[in-house]
Amino acid sequence: MHVPDGFIDATTSLATGAVAVAGVTLALRGARRELDDRTAPMAGLVATFVFAGQMMNFPVGAGTSGHLLGGALAAVLAGPWTAVLAITVVLLVQALLMADGGITALGTNVTLMALVAVVVGWLVFRGMLAVLPRRTSSVAPAAAIGAFVSVPAAALAFTGIYAVGGTAPVPLYTVVTAMLSWHLVIGLGEAAITGLVVASVVAVRPDLVYGASGALAAQQLEIRQRATT
Repeated sequence: MHVPDGFIDATTSLATGAVAVAGVTLALRGARRELDDRTAPMAGLVATFVFAGQMMNFPVGAGTSGHLLGGALAAVLAGPWTAVLAITVVLLVQALLMADGGITALGTNVTLMALVAVVVGWLVFRGMLAVLPRRTSSVAPAAAIGAFVSVPAAALAFTGIYAVGGTAPVPLYTVVTAMLSWHLVIGLGEAAITGLVVASVVAVRPDLVYGASGALAAQQLEIRQRATT
């Protein structure tokens, strides 16, 4: 989903850049509540995993590509604010060192992958946890569903940006069809990977999974109540 230079006009790129700066600024403040000596290494591991996952690109057409986003995965493992920062760092490194995504389009890419994908993935994850049993076993399937929804959500956000400031000679209908069709498929892969990774970590160290804290506390409380009766 990396947007190249020149694909979005300057005015729209400046607007998405402003949105990205505002989002990252808020994330810098919010991450202070999520990170400590115990959870900081998880943030580094998440950034590394997302970086590797985004190296697998699938051509979508009209100069764009699709790949795993990692927004929901990062949010569930490290927290939503930390996820925004981790993915922003990944995108910055990719743009500066690997020419993956344009420099002038960095704000657009951060908005799509570090903001939209993370926020949508986290909100869907939290919504699923609200209806699933409050157990750690619910964390992985909730994360998988959040990951699946986050991918077409980011694709739809891109088509909205393209509708406002797209410069390529490609009809909007063609862009929408290509982005949604490909990213629905990619979303299935992202859901599977996210579910497997989260399930693996929860099985070993649920205390290190940010999104599992509520379910873990509820499960431990239930165990204590059973022990005292």
